[in-house]
Amino acid sequence: MRLSNLADYAVVTMSAAARHCGGARVSAAQLAEETGLPSATVQKLVSKLSAAGLLRSSRGAGGGLKLARPAAAISLADIVEAVEGPIALTACVEQGRHDCGMEACCAVRPHWPMINETMRGALAGVSLAQLSTPARVEPSRDTPRERFSTSLEASGV
Repeated sequence: MRLSNLADYAVVTMSAAARHCGGARVSAAQLAEETGLPSATVQKLVSKLSAAGLLRSSRGAGGGLKLARPAAAISLADIVEAVEGPIALTACVEQGRHDCGMEACCAVRPHWPMINETMRGALAGVSLAQLSTPARVEPSRDTPRERFSTSLEASGV
């Protein structure tokens, strides 16, 4: 599965907004500048994310954007669904959809709802708070060559 560019950009935009959490409101222009995304794209995303109840906007002095709820209470699934709609790996499980030639004999079709729910559950397990915190990359303690030398030394060679 691969996210669309718009869903990816929504995650990037929400992560930037989350880094402002607890501080002053942020504008869509600021988010565009911080993320390097085109301003028009961020405006479109802000509209979708606000409609989904993930961002709140206010006008006037001191206005701008804020997360609608704490970053820990917003999941990756929430963000993706705000832009893409319900998470589903296939379209054949959508109500009223009968455009698959294999629909009548497909043995897998009854299992897709469980598969889709599993995928959604995995994305729901990642919070915006996690995504907005810099990732820790543990540096390798040594290179393969150093490990080989160390193991030789330990064996008395």
